[in-house]
Order: sequence, then structure tokens, then C-alpha cells
Amino acid sequence: MVEETVEEFKNANLYKGVHAVALEEFYTSGHRTCQGCESALVMRDFVKASGPRTVVTGATGCMYVANTSYMTTPWIVPWMHTQLAAGGASAVGMAAGLKALMRKGKIPKEKINVINFSGDLGAGDEGLGGLSGAMQSPYDLLVIVYDNESAANTDIQASGLTTWGAQTTFSPTGSVKRIMHERWKKNLAAMMAIGHPNVKYVATSCATFPPTDYMNKVKKALSIGGPTLIHTIDPCPKGWDYHPRYSHVLGELAIKTGIFADYEIVNGEVRYTYDLRNKKRTPVREYLEKQGRFSHFEDEDYDYVQAKVDEMWDEWELPGILPIKSGLKVKK
Repeated sequence: MVEETVEEFKNANLYKGVHAVALEEFYTSGHRTCQGCESALVMRDFVKASGPRTVVTGATGCMYVANTSYMTTPWIVPWMHTQLAAGGASAVGMAAGLKALMRKGKIPKEKINVINFSGDLGAGDEGLGGLSGAMQSPYDLLVIVYDNESAANTDIQASGLTTWGAQTTFSPTGSVKRIMHERWKKNLAAMMAIGHPNVKYVATSCATFPPTDYMNKVKKALSIGGPTLIHTIDPCPKGWDYHPRYSHVLGELAIKTGIFADYEIVNGEVRYTYDLRNKKRTPVREYLEKQGRFSHFEDEDYDYVQAKVDEMWDEWELPGILPIKSGLKVKK
């Protein structure tokens, strides 16, 4: 695992352990998330790490619906709802507006964290263009992609980030065709990092494993300046079909099996948080078979996913990130 005290972030006040995490809450009671919802922890932890001088924008998704019950909200900091595909645009607009107000002397000049949260559909599919635009902006902002691998807000449809073979309402298994979802998961964080070289910080993470890693990555993203992005893997009891008490177990297995690569890219340098290159990985079957959405899998399906994960870590030019194999020759 990478060292937390790297030079670029010496002033980021990184947490040295869970006992150092602030007790004050800025995302509290009043939400209506499902029991065992990992995304709720993503919300709670990012604003705990960013602190009270934060403005949050949330794109339409399950976290918007859960956080806007009539006359209630869990947010202690200012926040606003934006449309499904407008997460990136809302962050740019908020950052630009704050900068203009400071320039005109209408509010004090100080660091105010601008954070947008968008789901895998809102950021990786419908909102991909807006997200790219935000990563090209000159403003200090952070986009957090909370990824429960489905359009969970509208009854668990497949998204571009759904794992191969998963059952969703758009990809039910059947007697004629067992595997309906035949797309491999979109490599969103890598797309943003490789396609936007001006971005100083892109990371992936899990809110529950390793301890404090996610909150420290939030601190790093906010401290380095410019547009930044963090992509989290969010186990979803409803969409993945498992008992809510095991959300943290599945998050940890997603990292340890290598099906979700945990890393950060700092000023173009790749640093693996959980490095699985040329190392024994937990069999991906241990992760998949704990989820009802893969209950239709047969041995050949587990073997296929395992082969894809192994290829990703053993053969890609940058394991888990860049799907170009070493040694390939360009045809003339």
C-alpha cells in the first residue's frame, strides 16, 4: 500500500488512523437510504473529510431521492440538486459563481470546497460529456462518482459500469440465454485521467476498505487544486441482492479480488493503493457468489470473469487502468 505522507499532500492534514477522524457530522439523520447502503457512507465520509466550508451539488440518482424526503435533509452544509446529466456542469457553475462573488467582494475570499456527487449512470453514461467538461475547467472542484453498478433510482437497470453477467431489470437471465449483460465494466476513472492530462488527481476507492483511505483521498483531491475526481465502488444490498450487514465485506472483496482496482493518479503518476500486480489475488468467485445478481452463474462464467481480472492485472500496460497489452506491434 502507498505511503499516506507523500510530498504533494504534506499540508492536507491526512488521517493517520480511524481514531483521528473528526467526530463532527455534516451528513446526519434525515435521509432515507436503504439499510446497509454504502453510498450513504460515501456521502457522510466525504463531507466529514471536507469540513463545514463545503458546498455540495447532487445529480439525480438514488442518493438524490434518499436525501430529499419532504421537509427533511441529512445535509448540514449547503447543497443543491441538479439534473441527471448535469453533475459536472453544476460543479463548474458553483465554483465559477463563488469565484465571481469573491472577486466582487460580496463574500469573503476563502477556500470553499465545491463537491459534486453523481452515480454511475449520471457520471459514466448520461453525464459523461458534462463530467469531461468539468475536468477541462480551470476551477477547484471535486466530482465523486458513487458506483453501485446500476441505475438504482429507477429499479436497478444496467449501466455502463455494471459488472459483466449481472442480472438487472434490463438484463434478466433466461432459459434461452443465461448471460444477458455482455459488456465489461467501463473504465471511468482511467478515462478521465488519461483523457484529461491537466487533471492533477484522479483516484478510485471504497468507503470501507482500507480504513481512512477514502477520506484521505478526498483530502488529497481538495488540497491539490483544479478539477479532480474520485470513483468509489458502492455495494448495494437491493441491487446486488445480499444481506445488508455484508456491505463492508463485499467492498473489501471487490478490492482484494482485483475486480475493482484501487489506485490514485497524482500529476500523471500511478500509485496503487492495493497493489495486486504479480501477486496472489482472492478468487473473484468469493466476491461474485455472495451476490444474488450472479446466482445464475455456472463454473464457466466464474472462470471467464476470473480470466478477465487476471488479464487486467497481469497483461495490461498499466494493470487495472490502461487496457493496452505490452508488446503489441502496430501493423503497417
